[in-house]
Amino acid sequence: MEQEIYLERQGPIARIVLNRPAKRNAMTAAMWRAIPALCAEIAEDPEALVVVLTGAGGKAFSAGADIAEFPEVYETPESTRAYNEAVEAAQEAIVALDRPTIAAISGACVGGGCGLALASDFRFATEDARFAIPPATLGLAYSFNATRRLVGKVGPSRAKDMLFSGRLIAADEALRIGLVDRVVPAGALDQTVAAYAERLASVSQYTIRTMMRMVDAITLGADEPTPELAEAWAASFTGTDFAEGYRAFMEKRAPVFRWR
Repeated sequence: MEQEIYLERQGPIARIVLNRPAKRNAMTAAMWRAIPALCAEIAEDPEALVVVLTGAGGKAFSAGADIAEFPEVYETPESTRAYNEAVEAAQEAIVALDRPTIAAISGACVGGGCGLALASDFRFATEDARFAIPPATLGLAYSFNATRRLVGKVGPSRAKDMLFSGRLIAADEALRIGLVDRVVPAGALDQTVAAYAERLASVSQYTIRTMMRMVDAITLGADEPTPELAEAWAASFTGTDFAEGYRAFMEKRAPVFRWR
């Protein structure tokens, strides 16, 4: 039996693959619970510099939580709490990764699948991708953290539209409202994502990880840097990456950064 979710490496790029194409990569409870461990494995690998989250089969990123499991996972208050905590932990594990994450989206990106995409730093989608957050059609509520990320991407009015109506949003509208960062032809998604991931892997990882922390702090409402962020900013000017970067510029060559 094939794994429903797995991790693979392609050079400096780690790929988390949702692998239930016959079910449009709908997320089982076991898949939600597997994601934190996969993220921990990535976090412990110094050679994995960029993370791509994708759905197998090319027809769907993820149709969301597997509703066939709902009678079981929502059977009791205890099972409900455990399942919701597993979903939240999976999304927060993606957010907590200290390296860039790219959701490569084709086809359906719905409900909890959209939550996984929102947890990523970037969302690249195909022209045939479709997005929806349909809890209102089921009598449910979206989680606070996923809702906060949605509002941060599309603004409060558009977030309310998506959450209240549960309507499908086409890729061109998703791009226009800021839900996704780039839309490409279906056959170009893998190449586009790989090229961008390789570019991110080639630049200073010190810069990326410091700026990731800084942007996240600003997004969460910080008005000034923490002492740790201030120290990281100051340390960049005495670091080996900066020395290599400006020497490479002066020597008219590509810099070779050595993250460890």
